[in-house]
Amino acid sequence: MDIKLVCHTARNAVIEIADGGRYFTKKPYRVLVNGEEIFTTEKTVNSLYGLKPDENYRVEVFDGEEKSGETVFRTDYEFVTLDVRRFGAKGDGVQDDTPFLQAAILACPENSRVLIPAGTYRISSLFLKSHTRIELAAGAELKAFTEKEKFPVFPGMIESYDEKDQYNLGSWEGNPLPMYTGIICGVGVEDVVIYGQGTINGNASKENWWKNAKGYKDVFRPRLFFINGCKNVILQGVNCCNSPAWTLHPYFSNDLKFIDLNIQNPSDSPNTDGLDPESCKNVEVLGVRFSLGDDCIAVKSGKIYMGRKYKTPSENIHIRQCLMEDGHGAVTLGSEMAGGIINLIVEDCIFRHTDRGLRIKTRRGRGKDAVLSNIVFRNLDLDHVMTPLVVNSFYFCDPDGRTPYVQSREAYPVDDRTPSIKKMVFENMKCTNCHVAAAFFDGLPEQKIEEIVMRNVSVSYAENPKCDVPAMSEGVPKCSKKGLFARNVAKLILDNVTIEGQDGEAYELIGVDSLEEK
Repeated sequence: MDIKLVCHTARNAVIEIADGGRYFTKKPYRVLVNGEEIFTTEKTVNSLYGLKPDENYRVEVFDGEEKSGETVFRTDYEFVTLDVRRFGAKGDGVQDDTPFLQAAILACPENSRVLIPAGTYRISSLFLKSHTRIELAAGAELKAFTEKEKFPVFPGMIESYDEKDQYNLGSWEGNPLPMYTGIICGVGVEDVVIYGQGTINGNASKENWWKNAKGYKDVFRPRLFFINGCKNVILQGVNCCNSPAWTLHPYFSNDLKFIDLNIQNPSDSPNTDGLDPESCKNVEVLGVRFSLGDDCIAVKSGKIYMGRKYKTPSENIHIRQCLMEDGHGAVTLGSEMAGGIINLIVEDCIFRHTDRGLRIKTRRGRGKDAVLSNIVFRNLDLDHVMTPLVVNSFYFCDPDGRTPYVQSREAYPVDDRTPSIKKMVFENMKCTNCHVAAAFFDGLPEQKIEEIVMRNVSVSYAENPKCDVPAMSEGVPKCSKKGLFARNVAKLILDNVTIEGQDGEAYELIGVDSLEEK
């Protein structure tokens, strides 16, 4: 067994207990720091707090009395700690503490910490600063106001003085549109770590942001965490809940880590995706628990305007050791992905009670840059997932989503509006208590899915399965206990794929050019 040091600052660290478990370890372990027992854990990814700067630490992990492994490290140097209480914040749940917390962040020098101790801090938007460490201590809650007049507005596009370029700040569902600033917000910052045991509470409910959720047209709902054009940002340990819209939305940002978070929104909350990296590169998602009202993770790269203008895919995204519960899709790609999605790996995760496991949503009109390439799902446990694998090239989004151009199963000419799906690999997946279908792959007749590999995949159905549509497009009937459906796939490789207890045939293949079954 391997004990890995994931990351550390002057005051905290994260370790990974690699015993072969997925999100949960295979057995309980005792964790000792410099010889003192700190806690017992059944999670693979664990955060350590209360460390001191510039000191050596030895973390040992024990299975009962037997030592299983250890790691050693030295915490970072720290210059000063800025306690927000000394800046005027009260944390009494009444005073608007936004300016006092903002003053502490702006005044923080390099190699230093902003400390938010226990208390309830009412805020609107806090803006991040480069080279800052922010600790949200145990018992600390950032509780957002819900009056929209308290939030600044990011315009969608601002034209340059010479009218030759644009500056994009605001975004909504893949288009450059005005939005209220995020509760935690960063623009063009780098080297930022936000960590701790506290909570960021968007405070949204059906009495405010979620009431008439589709009625926001002039300025769109804020995200709980929004960064634009940032790099080297870590969000670790904190609880995120009740987001007004998407919870974590990194936008055109690179080198990001989301570690050991708990993201929770009510199951009926509208558009409260957990994490939506949009046109981002080098993103690590590790040890995160999701339970919410929409997709747990939705990877995006803009609608057609943003895709054509910036040609910035989301790429090199690694999702592992995560628990995804009660969402529409565990990991969704699209539908706003006109810039493409390249090199995405999802491994060693658990999906429970989500509508779908993998959910790809694309359609004609996304454009020639809307390329999905090298998508890998492996070493996954799925339980009560209605349809584990869905690839839908006819997703009926946008005003024209139900037109013949988008929905027709007849071949159209391949042109600048045609998206493409390259190779996808699904291996070592155990899917139990499924309901609707084992897999539903629906490619474009004029641009078939190039290759799908399913290796060591087992699917079994719930005793009383629900009946529903496996994919959101026209002409797809409701079903339950359907096997593997594949249409317009150039190459399909099935290696040790078992589907138990389905209704009818295990495989329904239409327009599959090449089938290799092993």
